[in-house]
Order: sequence, then structure tokens, then C-alpha cells
Amino acid sequence: MEGGEEILKVMAGGLRRLLEQAALKFEYLQELRLRAGLPFFCQYDGKEYGFLESGRMVPASSLQAGHAGGGSPHIVSRKEVKETLEYLSSYSLYAYEEELRQGFLTIRGGHRIGLAGKAVLENGNIRTVRHISFLNIRLAHQIPGCARRLLPYLYEEDNVCNTLLISPPGCGKTTLLRDMVRLISNGENGHAGMSIGVADERSELAACYQGVPQNDLGIRTDVLDNCPKAQGLMMLIRTMSPRVVAADEIGGYEDLDAVRYAGNCGCSVLATAHGATLEEIRGKPAFARIMEEGFFDRYILLGKKKKNTGWEVGHVRAVYDRNGQPMEYPA
Repeated sequence: MEGGEEILKVMAGGLRRLLEQAALKFEYLQELRLRAGLPFFCQYDGKEYGFLESGRMVPASSLQAGHAGGGSPHIVSRKEVKETLEYLSSYSLYAYEEELRQGFLTIRGGHRIGLAGKAVLENGNIRTVRHISFLNIRLAHQIPGCARRLLPYLYEEDNVCNTLLISPPGCGKTTLLRDMVRLISNGENGHAGMSIGVADERSELAACYQGVPQNDLGIRTDVLDNCPKAQGLMMLIRTMSPRVVAADEIGGYEDLDAVRYAGNCGCSVLATAHGATLEEIRGKPAFARIMEEGFFDRYILLGKKKKNTGWEVGHVRAVYDRNGQPMEYPA
């Protein structure tokens, strides 16, 4: 799997063999799913596949229906989950107690591993996770330049517009936000670079590994990793004096209060939210008031679009102004 050596190194031997035999193209591989006692699945070029013991990759629906084309599916063993987890943690899982409490690890290269098992509670809160039997390996892919077409919509004179990216899961909003941060930080299309503060609660934007961003967020970007978004945004404003702040997947009242605080402090805001339409976002109580206030200057609606070379990440379906009116955007 050319380009995926870092992922192959952390997979259990049997799973590594399957991935090598399948001869996948790393740039199309989005997710690997390990569930003890169940088939080994992946998301590849926007579709779900399973692996046969022969190393052949088949549509996941054929495994579910029991029509795997003459082969038996590879069933992930507890040993394979344990072995993969040992590789992921460099045999020091105890050193990742805080990450386990959050339910995910980030490894070199920016790849994020979600995990589930038996939650251990303390005073009603999750202290850690034991007997881990489920792993979701989400592969990090940077696409430099994917936000360049949006730049004319992100500025009003020399100021960055408060911008909300809206999309369903898996449509590339995090990838697009990451590139927006990079371009604005570096300076592009005649605009001077700006200091940006990123509140990266789930380590998806910068993908910090031991404090160092694995993804390129630009030369003027500061990152507060693994910190709740609302607290992180306010802390960055107080300590790093950014011109722009960014956060992924805002949604709660506390998040929106922090966004409003940032605007009142003179910072521009770049953020994302889950949703399929502008009306759906407007119907969420936490968003209703801030949208009525006209806080966001731009709403960018994303979706999926099939291309000859695969799925287009961050396909822009529409751009709206602060009043929710559509702006002309090239198809």
C-alpha cells in the first residue's frame, strides 16, 4: 500500500497481510474497522468493503448477505485487536490514560484511532476504557489547495469573514477547514498572512503528536490541542492574540457563546457544523439566535460529488451570505 507505510506498521500481522494483498491506493483509503469476532471492514473511495481470507476485497453488503463470492470473510480476533493496540501505543497503553478517557488516540502522521470497550466510571464520569475490542482507524489526508476556490468568498477587504462550513459526516468539512486555516495563515491571493488560533478538541485539525502538529496549518498558526472548544477559544484569545480563531464541529450553547465572545474581541471565526441544509442548522436551538444576529458572514454548504478519480472531498454545493441568500459560485 504505497503511501500507507505508517498504517501498515501498526496493524496486526494478519491484517497487515490482507491490506498488502489487496494492493490498495492509500489516498482512497479513509477508514479501517476492527471489531473482535466480526469481519474486517474498510471505507475505500467512499464505499464500504470487507476482506476475505484470500486477501480479496469485496463489497461489505456481500458479506452481510452471505454471498462473498466463494471465499470466507476474515474475522478479526481479540488477539489482532490487542496486537494492533500494542503497536498503536508503542506497548505503553498506560501512558495514554487521558486519551483513553476521551476515547481516541492520535498517532504519527495525524491518523486518529477511535476505540470502544468497557468504560470504567469514577464519580459518574468515564475514567478510562478497558477490554478494548473495537477500533476505528481514521486515516488523515491533507489536500493542499482544496479551499483555494473559496478564498474570494472568505474576505471582505482585508478582513476574514466569519464563516460556517456545513455538511453531513464524511463530506470533507474538516479537510476543507484545515486548508482554509493554512491559506489564511500563510497569506494568499494578495492577502497578508494572519495569526490564527486553533482550538483542536479532538486532534483532527492539527493532529498533534507529542505536541507537534502533523498536519500543515500554516506558518502563523497556534494550536491548543485536546482542549474543549469553548475553553480553548477563549484561552487562545487571551494568550496568543490571534486575528482569526478556528474550531471544528461546534454545536452546543457553550460553543456558540465562545464564538460570540471571539467576535466581540475582534477575532474572525472559522468553524464547521453537522447539517445537510442551512434550514436544518437554523432549526437547532443553539444556532438560531446567533444566526438571527447575523454573526456569520458566510455559510458554505458541502456535499459529495463523484469524479472519475474518486469522490471529491469538500465539494461546495452552495455559498450563502449573512442573510442566507445564495451567492454565485462556479459549478
